Amino acid sequence: MDVRINGKPETVPDGSSVKAVLALRDLDPALVSVEHNGKILERSDLETTLLAAGDELEILFFMGGGQA
Repeated sequence: MDVRINGKPETVPDGSSVKAVLALRDLDPALVSVEHNGKILERSDLETTLLAAGDELEILFFMGGGQA
């Protein structure tokens, strides 16, 4: 099924959960935040949130840094 991930069209297996999409991308759910159709998901909802055709995901990565 066709969805948009970080603004780009992608095809994922039908019935995929958000957690499954992260696994396909080899991403650790503890290291990212995910926005699904404009709403930030709780980590506890990643496995139960199923995608539908046309859904939009934004995967946000944590970055560290600062002054030494």
